[in-house]
Amino acid sequence: MVQSEFSEAVAAVPAAMVTRRLVLRPPREGDLDILTGLNADPAVNRFCAAATPHGRAATEAQLLAWISHWQARGFGHWAIAEREQPDSLIGFGGLMHRSVAGHVGLYLYYRIKPQAWGRGLASEMAQYAFTQAFEQHREPSVVAAVLPSNAPTRRTLEGLGLRLKGSLADGPGSAAALLYELGANRWASLPRCEPEAIAFAA
Repeated sequence: MVQSEFSEAVAAVPAAMVTRRLVLRPPREGDLDILTGLNADPAVNRFCAAATPHGRAATEAQLLAWISHWQARGFGHWAIAEREQPDSLIGFGGLMHRSVAGHVGLYLYYRIKPQAWGRGLASEMAQYAFTQAFEQHREPSVVAAVLPSNAPTRRTLEGLGLRLKGSLADGPGSAAALLYELGANRWASLPRCEPEAIAFAA
C-alpha cells in the first residue's frame, strides 16, 4: 500500500492515506451529517455489537471523541471513501484505544454503508490499520467485538487473522459479544494478500 504515489489524486483531502481502492483520512466535524445518517441506518445497526449513539448530539460527541483520539495519539478511526469518488464517504473505521466491559484494548471498528458491503473494503481498510498499529506504533495486539450472529463479520475477522479469545458484554442491556484478537507476532507471520470479499446482505 502506498501514499505518495497517489498524493496528487487526493490533494483536496489533507492527511489522506491511499490503499488500492480506498482513501482514508482523519474525521472532521463536517462529517457529522454522514455519521448521523449511518448511525440511524437500521441495516447497519442490526450487525453492530457496540452501542450506537442515537440522535445528532450523541453522534457529535462520538465524532469529537474520534477527533480527540487523533489529536492525542496520531491515529484513529478514518473517514472512508473510494478512490474513484474521494469526496463521497462510504463509512468510518480504524483503530482506537478504548475500554469495553472492562476490557481495555486497541479495538478495530468499522461501519460502512450497505451499498458498499461484500467487496472486501473493510478488510482492505483493516489491513492498512494493522500495518500502522504493528509496524509503526509497535502495538502488542488488536481486538474486535462482534455479535455471535454476525457471521459475515466473523468471517472477515478470521480472514484477517484474528482469533476468538472470549466474550464480553458490550454495555448495559447489550447482548454478549465475541472478542477476537490479533497479536503482533501472529500478524508478522501472516501472508499479505488481497482481501477476500465477504457476502453481507443488507
